[in-house]
Amino acid sequence: MKQLILTAIACPKCHGQLEYDNQYQQLYCQKDQLAYPIKDCIPVLLASEAKPLNQSHSD
Repeated sequence: MKQLILTAIACPKCHGQLEYDNQYQQLYCQKDQLAYPIKDCIPVLLASEAKPLNQSHSD
């Protein structure tokens, strides 16, 4: 994911910075400990789609 995109989007819950996890194709928020999936190259930034970081790798 391009750095420019990462600077333009924010966590929908706390509005903080998101980080990109290339291995699991997700964006995550360290503050909220939530991971948001990336589907078909599009970040899904919906609270209903977020998973706790400790559960985000189990799918």
